[in-house]
Amino acid sequence: MRVLVLAAVMTALAAPALAATDPNFASCSGCHSLDAGQQGVGPSLAGVFGRKKAAVAGYAYSPALKAKGGVWTAAELDAYLADPLKAVPGTKMPIGQKDPTKRAAVIALMKAAK
Repeated sequence: MRVLVLAAVMTALAAPALAATDPNFASCSGCHSLDAGQQGVGPSLAGVFGRKKAAVAGYAYSPALKAKGGVWTAAELDAYLADPLKAVPGTKMPIGQKDPTKRAAVIALMKAAK
């Protein structure tokens, strides 16, 4: 049991560091960070799972994403990352990830980032 807890803690702590070298996150890292509180062109993705959409304090979200409502789940993130402009017309995020394998890897990194 202790080993599982330790592994989970180490994975969560390592997520931001792994993101810096993960080729699947490379196209995301120009705008986003997995470190809490680090805003860029886009908001920090730390703690995105279960968080209300458009809820990072200090980030100026598009009116379209603010109006979308709900919380970020794996399914919501998958649809948004596949085609942000289709999922939320009017969003500020113009770039998605068409490759489902790469998208799943990015979502796994975001899930680990607390």
